[in-house]
Amino acid sequence: MQNLSPIDYSVIAVYMAILIGIGFFLKNRAGASLEDYFLGGRKLPWWALGISGMASFLDITGTMVIVSFLYMLGPRGLFVEFRGGATIVLVFMLLWTGKWHRRSGCITGAEWMAFRFGEGLGAQFARIVMAIGVMAGTIGMLAYLCKGVGLFLSMFIDLSPFYCALLMITVATLYTVVSGFYGVVFTDIFQSGIILIAVITISIMAAIKVAGSDNFGQLVHQATGSTDWMTAYPQWKTTMPVGGEYNQFKFLWLVTFFYLVRNVFGGLASGTDPKYFGARSDRECGLLTFLWTWLMMFRWPMMMGFAVLGIYLVHDLFPDTSVLAEAATLIKHYVPTLTDKAQWGDLIAGIRLNPDLYPHQLIDGLHTLHGDDWSHKLNLVGFEGQVDPERILPAVILFDIPLGFRGLILVALIAASMSTFDSTVNAAAGYFTRDIYQRYLRPQAPNRELMTATWIFIVAIVALGFAFGYLAKSINEIWDWIVMGLGGGLLVPSVLRLYWWRFNGSGFAIGTVVGLAAAILQKAFMPGLNGWNTFLLMVAIGMTASIIGTYLTGPTDPKVLEHFYHITRPFGLWGPLKHSLPPEQRKAVSREHFFDIISTPFVFTWQISLFLLPMLLVVADYRRAAITAAFFSVSLVVMYFTWYRQLPHDEPISHKPHASTSDPSASAPL
Repeated sequence: MQNLSPIDYSVIAVYMAILIGIGFFLKNRAGASLEDYFLGGRKLPWWALGISGMASFLDITGTMVIVSFLYMLGPRGLFVEFRGGATIVLVFMLLWTGKWHRRSGCITGAEWMAFRFGEGLGAQFARIVMAIGVMAGTIGMLAYLCKGVGLFLSMFIDLSPFYCALLMITVATLYTVVSGFYGVVFTDIFQSGIILIAVITISIMAAIKVAGSDNFGQLVHQATGSTDWMTAYPQWKTTMPVGGEYNQFKFLWLVTFFYLVRNVFGGLASGTDPKYFGARSDRECGLLTFLWTWLMMFRWPMMMGFAVLGIYLVHDLFPDTSVLAEAATLIKHYVPTLTDKAQWGDLIAGIRLNPDLYPHQLIDGLHTLHGDDWSHKLNLVGFEGQVDPERILPAVILFDIPLGFRGLILVALIAASMSTFDSTVNAAAGYFTRDIYQRYLRPQAPNRELMTATWIFIVAIVALGFAFGYLAKSINEIWDWIVMGLGGGLLVPSVLRLYWWRFNGSGFAIGTVVGLAAAILQKAFMPGLNGWNTFLLMVAIGMTASIIGTYLTGPTDPKVLEHFYHITRPFGLWGPLKHSLPPEQRKAVSREHFFDIISTPFVFTWQISLFLLPMLLVVADYRRAAITAAFFSVSLVVMYFTWYRQLPHDEPISHKPHASTSDPSASAPL
C-alpha cells in the first residue's frame, strides 16, 4: 500500500510554504513593540481571537489521545477528557477569569504578579517563579506535541518518529519566531478553515457507515471487547484493555468525578492566556470565549468519526485479534535489546522501513501473521499485544482515506498541531523576554538584542521539549504528568492568588517552587505513581508550602492590594477590600459576582452537552441525543439571561498597571 501520492505531498508542501509566507509577511508588524509581538497590539477583534483559541486547543497528539478513548469507550470517552480535552477551563474563562486578567493591562501572567503583589522582594520572586513555572510547563507540553506528531507522521512518511517530529517542529518554529502573536492568530484562522473540511468529511463518512450497518454493536464488541460501548454516560466500572496505563480508567465514574474536581480548580486559576491580555474589553473576553467553545464542538464529531471508522478497520484487518499478541511476542523475542515501551514506536518504524536489518525469522513470522500488507498492519500492534489505540487515528487515514484526499486530511491535522505549538511557544517566549531578560537582565537592551534573545530562547525550549518527548513511553503518559503532576504542583498558588487577599508574593513563589520541584522529582523517582495519587500528593505539597510561605512573611502592601482589587474586582476572600469600595460600586460588584457564579452550572451543562450531542448523532443514538439536546437548550436559554444580557458595554483599558510595576523599558519596541 502506498502511503501518500505526489498530490498528497504537494498539498503538504504548499501548506507549509503558505505558513512560512504568512510568518514573513507579518514580520514587520509583529516587531513594532512588545505588545505587538506578544498581544497583537491589543487591536485584534474578538472573533479572530476566538477562532485562534479554538485552533490553539487542537493538536495531533490530543486528537490521537481522545480518539483512542472514544475508540475504547464510545461517547463516554468525553468524560475521561474532563482531565483536559473537554476544556472545562473555558467555563471559567468565559465567566470571570478572562476579564479579571484583562483588566490589569499587563502583557504576561508573570507581569501580572507585580500588579497583584507589588514590587517587594517576595513579589519579584513570584514574578520570576511564575515565568519559570510557565516555561517548565511549556517544555512538558512541547514534549507531548512532539511525541504525538512523530508517531502520527511516521505512518505516512518513510522516516522514523524522531525525524518526522523534527521536520514539523522546525517549520512551526520558523514562522512562530518571525511573526509573533500576529502570526499565531492569522495562521490559526487559515488553519481553522482546513480543519473544518476534515471535520465535515470524517463525520459524514462515519455516519454513513453506521447508518448502513445492521450489526454495529457486534463489530464494536469484536474490535474493542466492550459490551457497553454505546452507553453515553459514565458508569462505576467499565471494560478497558488489559495491561498498560489504561487500566486506571476502568472505574469510569470515579475517574470522571476526580478529573472534574481537578479541572474546576484548574479553571479557577485560568485566564492568563495572551488572548485575554490582548482583548479590547470585558465584553469581548466573554464573546471570544463563547465563540471559542462553539468552535471546539466541531472536533468531537470528527474524533468520534475516526473512532467509528477505526472499529470497522480493526474488524476488517484483524478478524482474529490474537495475531496482535503473537506479533508483539515475536518482536520482543527477536529484538532482545527492547527494554522499554518508549522505544516501541521507533522500533516498529525501523522494522517497517528497514526489514533487512532485522532477523529474517522475524520478518517471515510477521508476514505469516499479517500477510503481504504486514508492514502497514504492524503500525497498529501495541507494546502489550493489543491494538494500540493511540494509532487508530493515523491508521484510519492510512487505510480509509483515498490517495489525493489523504494529503488534505493530513494537512488539517498537522494544522491543528501547528496552531497549538505556535500559541504555546509564543506565550512562553513572552514570559522569558518580558519578565526575565528585559525586566532583570537587560532593561535597556536594544531591539536587535531583544529579538535575538527571543529567538534563542524559542530554539532552546523547543529543543528541550523535543528531547523530553523522545524519551517518554506514550503520549498518554506525558499528558497525565502535565495534568496531574506538574498541574497539581502548580495549582494551589495559582488559585490562591485570585481568591485570598492575605496570600502574598512569597507564598506564591515558595508554593510554586516547591510544587514544581515536587512534580519533577516525582517524575524522576516515582514514575509509576498513578495519576490520582500524583495529583493529591502534589496538591498537598503545594498547599502546605503556599500557606507556610504566606504566614512566614508579611501581607502585601495595602495600597497595592487596594489598587489591584479596585481594578480587578474578584470574588472570594476579599472582605476587607470589598468594604473599601463606595456603596454604589460595591452593590454593582456584588451583582456582577452573583450572575458570574449562578451562571456556572448552566455554562458547564451547555458546554458538555454541546460536545456530546454531535457524537451521539454520528453513532445514530437518537434517543440519548434528544435527551442531551434538551439539557443543551435549557442551559442556553438560561445563559442568555444570566450571562449574555449581563455583559458590560465596551470597557477598554483606561489605565496602566500600578506605577511600581512599570518597566523603564516597557514601551521599547522589539
